[in-house]
Order: sequence, then structure tokens, then C-alpha cells
Amino acid sequence: MKQILASVLSLFIVGTVLAQTAEDVISKHVEAMGGIEKLKALQTIQMEGVAVGPNGSEITTTTIRVQGKLYRQQVDFGMGNFTVLVTEKGGWFSNPRNSGAFEAMPAEAYNSQTAEMDCNSLLIDYAAKGVSVELTGTETINNLTCYVVKATTKSGKSVSYFIDNKSWMVVRTSMKGGAGMGMFGGGGRPGGGQGGGQQGGGQQGGGNRPNPQDMGVNIDYSDFKQFDGYWFPTTISRPGMGGRAMNTTIETILINKKIDERLYKPE
Repeated sequence: MKQILASVLSLFIVGTVLAQTAEDVISKHVEAMGGIEKLKALQTIQMEGVAVGPNGSEITTTTIRVQGKLYRQQVDFGMGNFTVLVTEKGGWFSNPRNSGAFEAMPAEAYNSQTAEMDCNSLLIDYAAKGVSVELTGTETINNLTCYVVKATTKSGKSVSYFIDNKSWMVVRTSMKGGAGMGMFGGGGRPGGGQGGGQQGGGQQGGGNRPNPQDMGVNIDYSDFKQFDGYWFPTTISRPGMGGRAMNTTIETILINKKIDERLYKPE
């Protein structure tokens, strides 16, 4: 009898998944986030988040986006800081290794970061962005049943969005590699740009170490709150050093405020 009930339940779950399409799920997500017109009106985001490093030190992240024009993220860790700057004209980065001086990004790195100038995720107005979407199934994330929607850009990069089937919020994003995941190194909307903030360089060393670009990066989002009528997660969890999760708490979010023109410059 238990086997029969399990089989019936399995068929019911499969049938429910098949009854949905990627378009259906995205439509409900967009509606839960406030609707397409409201989301298109999102033109600037300024946010600050705080995390605690493995040694107990405080790490603060400031992220600024201007729709289609600017992405700037600065991570301060006490003894120095990292900054990534992306504009329509080019991309730059600075870190303690170059004494804080800005250096131009290589073309490939810049191209992978331009999506970070998007104040919304790849799912919002995805067709106009040339993004293809696919419903790949369901998974349970932190006791939440989620639809999994895979979004793929024209360049071939893809992000999987895990959307809670009750709140219709994105509670996890997953992608291979770290580049082009700017929103949640310090905060923002799930999958803003292409998914969630990485500072620093590539693979070091040699031998048989796994290539970071082949490894999956999962970022979890929770504690959603409204700021000026827009929903944002205020807790973001991503892999930290030594495989330990690092939680960032978003403390400040400013919406559609004027951005200082100096922030567009590599200085």
C-alpha cells in the first residue's frame, strides 16, 4: 500500500511540474516581484551589506547599479579593499596587489561583466534580452519546494534560478564559475546581472586541482523585505573560504536615487 501511495504521489508531482512551463513560473515570479512595469522602472540601486570573515573581521560591501550604464562594487575587509567597475565604456578593477590603482579588464572579463549593469535578473523581460529559458524540474531548497528555471544568455552563459512555489521568490541561484555574478558578493536581487559577486582572480597553482570555471557556485537568498516597494533578500549566503558559508546581511538599500558622476570613473 505504501508503495502504491508513493507511486501515486510521484506521478502527481511529475504531473504538476509538467503542467507548468518556464514561462508560467517566470510570470508568477514577475507578478510576485511587483509586475513587469514596476520592475522596468527600477533604474538605480545602491546597497550596503556586512559579513563576518573567518577570522572574525567585518567585511563590508557596497554595490551600485545604474540600469545599462554602471556596475560598481567595493569590498572592504579592514586591511584593504577590492573594487570592480563596469560602464558602457569599459571595465576596471583594483585590489591591494596593485596598491589600489585601477587596471583595465581584459576584453573577455569585461564582456562577462556587462550583464551586471542590469538592475534586474536575467528572468525579467528575458525575451527582450535575448535570453532563452527552460524549466528543468523541481528541487527542495531549505525545506522549500522550488521550480528550477535555467536561463541562458546569447553568449552561452547560464544561470539556474530556484523559485519557491509559494512565495515565487528566487531562493537560490546556481552557475558554473564565478565571473559575471555580481549581485550577491554584497547584495542585490537574486540573479541581478547574472547571479552574485566575485572579487579576485582565477585559479592558482597547477596539478590536478579542479578548474573554478567547472565548479558550481550556489548562492542562497532569504529574509525578503520591501524597500520603496521593491522586494529584496536581506540575507545572502554563498561559499566562503574553506568551504564555510559566508552570510551577508543587507543593511541599506536605496532605490532610484541620483548617482555621483565620479563613481563612473576608475578612481
